[in-house]
Amino acid sequence: MKNWKHTKTILDGEYYEISGVNIWNHTWINTGNQIKIKDPIYNQDYTFTIYKTSDGQTTIEFAAGEFSNNVWGIYERNTD
Repeated sequence: MKNWKHTKTILDGEYYEISGVNIWNHTWINTGNQIKIKDPIYNQDYTFTIYKTSDGQTTIEFAAGEFSNNVWGIYERNTD
């Protein structure tokens, strides 16, 4: 998890962009990889899937999963 950071908790379909790509506008492709995380508020353990998507020019990678019904946690690679 140290290579990933929580960047946003959002509602299903809520606008969120990574590197100029709105994640909801494009099909998420499961990379077959996962990360183990802790909910940043309640400290509950989860395993989230790593996805890739593209707008045709920019390809992004992120991890996502539902904290609760239609409430998504988004994680991005930690570049620090």
